Amino acid sequence: MTRNIYVVPYQPEWPTLFKKEQDALTQALTTNNLVQIIHIGSTSVPNLTAKPIIDMLLVVKDIEALDKENTVFTNLGYLPHGEFGIPKRRYYAKGGDNRTHQIHAFQMDNLYEIGRHVMVRDYLRNNKDALRRYADIKTKGAALYPHDIEGYCDFKDAFVKQLEKNAIEWHWKQH
Repeated sequence: MTRNIYVVPYQPEWPTLFKKEQDALTQALTTNNLVQIIHIGSTSVPNLTAKPIIDMLLVVKDIEALDKENTVFTNLGYLPHGEFGIPKRRYYAKGGDNRTHQIHAFQMDNLYEIGRHVMVRDYLRNNKDALRRYADIKTKGAALYPHDIEGYCDFKDAFVKQLEKNAIEWHWKQH
């Protein structure tokens, strides 16, 4: 599948788009399994350049029980992808080639995966230099690899790995 890779300046409507989707998911999913739905990724960081895709972190009590709700996701326009390369995750994408939303679901005891997403978000919200550098990397990657998601991700990979390390260290120094 070929997807166009483009990044845009921060859009103030992104939190509203997240909230709308959060409400729809909360209404549709089995509430005895759902713990929390969190806005993550670049669209959750004010002033960060981003691919215009709303990233959501779905925290559940039982990740395997979530598989029984694939019909709920498809009824909301999502395509379930199973683990999609990350063990113990469930991944859902909405919008096909013009993706608008994506969900990364983890069981509530998967603290590393949940934590790294939230810590990176919070670090970027609190570190203007890291935000600026990440925006630059994303913009350059999109220009270099406008039709190659693997090339775009590979271009950002070293920076993102260091960003995660910095975010985790920053988090623990705050607490």
